[in-house]
Amino acid sequence: MRHAWIGLVAAGVLLGGLLGADPVAGAGRWQRRRAKPSALKPEPAGEEEPMPTIDPALLGEDEDEIKRRTCISIQKQAFFLNKQPTYPGRVLKIGKGKDAVEHKLEGLLFSFYAANAIFDDLNPETRQRWAYADGPWDPERNTRNFIDALPYWRRCGADAFTVNLQGGSPEAGSSRAQPWHNSAYTREGQLRADYMDRLESILEYADAHYMVVILGLFDSGQDQRVWDERSVVRALDAVVDWLLERKYTNVLIDVANACNHRQYDHDILTEDRVHELVKRVQERSEGKLESPAGRLLVGASVGALALAPYGLLKASDFALLQGQGVDDPDRIGRLVQHTRKRMGSGPKPILFNADDGATFETNEDNLTAAALEYAGWGFQDYRREGEGFYQGLDTPPVDWGLNSLRKYRFLGRLAKLTRHPPPYMSRIVIEAAKKAKR
Repeated sequence: MRHAWIGLVAAGVLLGGLLGADPVAGAGRWQRRRAKPSALKPEPAGEEEPMPTIDPALLGEDEDEIKRRTCISIQKQAFFLNKQPTYPGRVLKIGKGKDAVEHKLEGLLFSFYAANAIFDDLNPETRQRWAYADGPWDPERNTRNFIDALPYWRRCGADAFTVNLQGGSPEAGSSRAQPWHNSAYTREGQLRADYMDRLESILEYADAHYMVVILGLFDSGQDQRVWDERSVVRALDAVVDWLLERKYTNVLIDVANACNHRQYDHDILTEDRVHELVKRVQERSEGKLESPAGRLLVGASVGALALAPYGLLKASDFALLQGQGVDDPDRIGRLVQHTRKRMGSGPKPILFNADDGATFETNEDNLTAAALEYAGWGFQDYRREGEGFYQGLDTPPVDWGLNSLRKYRFLGRLAKLTRHPPPYMSRIVIEAAKKAKR
């Protein structure tokens, strides 16, 4: 790894809140409380645990020539990989014979949600929750297993995946209190070297194998780990500089996952102001990347089937939506339609980066509904109550393989849609399918 190390760090424990009502056809929406500055005071320096961080002043030292293999770009409403549209020539055919209608898939992104691929828990009181059956929690093992599984996802048509520098709630759904400490930033906004090493290994693999990474910078419930607004900006600048120094051209940035979530502590990360950070990423990276845009491509996701604010849509390079908890595919289609109308004269790509809709046995599913409206879609999965290790993608310890019916069916549907090879049916999936039939 090409870092210089220095160091100190920190901790901090925080709480949040949740839930409410949505503008699109009665969809449930999080109603955000007004964000307030944290009331916590810094711990005395002598009580902090030493932790290696990255010195931004040393980024770029000993820089060698870096040649990237994967470049994501945008032309109007379409994504391009290395100057070719994604899924070239692919169409979704609805109907039969002369009545069949073809819907273009070329230019969309299909992904899966792996927010916790670099997860760790710095709180010793909660760390044991994520233990493996054969040993304690190990963040390096988690990332290594994730990378080992990527070829199976890529083979079936998943061109992209989402990772977050503050993860996603490792418990099913969104917890009001999040005592675990999962953040790639110190409270002052420095980058933790161990997190960035794990991220670097993922980005390097993705670049080498023509995959796109949707990189989330902040997540509700953990943004409080960064002390104040200045520290949020410092952290954002540090990530941007880190990406630019390594010349990554396969990254789409999601500044704040579900920016309308009421649990955000810092006002600048909420739907009212997150566009400020979107513009900051664009301006800071302008002219510094070897890509058609010449800079990083960036937006911020909006959760709970909510409409993105006009200011955010105007500032962003693409629209990031989410559809958790939606079992009516028509609502997915309507959200895409409303979002596109809000864009006015400047159409941009639309992508659901997180949707837990898991009915893939027919053509009536959220994935198909998004595709019919020319929007990309990303599968989010979590371990339900009573389920074991093989289920879920959000819940550590994660089995990143295809050993559950939900993951298998998603990839089977995606492979058929994009004309890729079907997923391998493991012994565990075979047994689960037999059980489901009974």
